Amino acid sequence: MRLTYLFDPLCGWCYGAGPAIEKLAGHDNVTLELLPTGLFAGRGAGRMDAQFSEYAWSNDQRIAKLTGQRFTDDYRTRILGAGGAFDSTAASLGLTAVHATDPGRELTALKELQLARYVRGQDIVSVAGVGEILLSLGLAKAAERMLARDPALVEAYGRRIQTARTLMRRHGLSGVPALLAGEGPGQRPLPGNALYEPLEGLLAQLGAA
Repeated sequence: MRLTYLFDPLCGWCYGAGPAIEKLAGHDNVTLELLPTGLFAGRGAGRMDAQFSEYAWSNDQRIAKLTGQRFTDDYRTRILGAGGAFDSTAASLGLTAVHATDPGRELTALKELQLARYVRGQDIVSVAGVGEILLSLGLAKAAERMLARDPALVEAYGRRIQTARTLMRRHGLSGVPALLAGEGPGQRPLPGNALYEPLEGLLAQLGAA
């Protein structure tokens, strides 16, 4: 089955869905495509003031309780407590660079970016911060293209975002994470809570879709 995963690197619920996505990607009968939506880029970007940080931490605790994913004090102090930008452009651009240079490692790069933010409290909202993480993964070509703001890469990033947003409109989706099963006219979205169920239940829903 072909699956399309719509996400944003700064989405806590997408981080919560990470274990399910990783299991699906390792399934013999699944082909998984990643598409960043730019939900928190461009007009969706913002700043982390005290009110936003408090809301985010409260939401993160709900995600942790439901999924078992970790949100550490380092994240709370260095990311939420430090203020600054809330913008997923750099992370999505970096993932597009990985997709262009070493597509088989894009999911690994996404997981590492999420762990960098939510566990280690590292910067993934700047090009420099994302580039450092890509280099640590041995993804030097991807890091080089992103840091150089390669025009072809920026164009590819825009196309991916546009494709993801077109799919969201087509299927009436307003948020992420979202998982689409199939392709073409037969493509169908799964229920929003499917990614937080045991793998057996998720696979059953995929079979029904």
